[in-house]
Amino acid sequence: MSKLILGITGELASGKGTAADYFVKKHGASTHRFSTMLRDIAKRMYLEESRENLQKLSTLFRGNFNEDLLSMVIYKDVESDEHDLIVIDGVRRMGDIEYLKSLPGFRLIYIETDVKERYDRIITRGENSDDNSKTLEEFKEDNKREAERQIKDLKNKASVVIDNNGSFDELYKQLDEIVK
Repeated sequence: MSKLILGITGELASGKGTAADYFVKKHGASTHRFSTMLRDIAKRMYLEESRENLQKLSTLFRGNFNEDLLSMVIYKDVESDEHDLIVIDGVRRMGDIEYLKSLPGFRLIYIETDVKERYDRIITRGENSDDNSKTLEEFKEDNKREAERQIKDLKNKASVVIDNNGSFDELYKQLDEIVK
């Protein structure tokens, strides 16, 4: 089997992590996340792992080094990954796919989910320290931040668009089709 590299994108709490976890559990994939390197730095600096702090770190690195620095790191990690199925969770910018689309077997997957559904998910999962206390209006504002602005544009570049407004089984069926 040749390598299949899936970049997963979608707005906040659309189901990117759920999809990545499913690919790992069901299909033996490895995963890479853009936020992992930022969380590593936040931990090392004893910073709270809030969405705001992670976005500030991303902006700091991209602004002071190179706009595609984080993309280059993921590219290098994926290039040396020996798994047949590799999932990249959290593609957010057009620049994120510049390096990745040169990898043989790369496909961009866009996960689409209604805003109310995404809000309900984010306040219950608590991935970031500030997620549980958000109001719907604060969540909508989060979707307008710099790190989130280009996500909708990526839908036009996607090989596949997945509707994730249904059940887990409906999502998993769509994900299995991609691997086939």
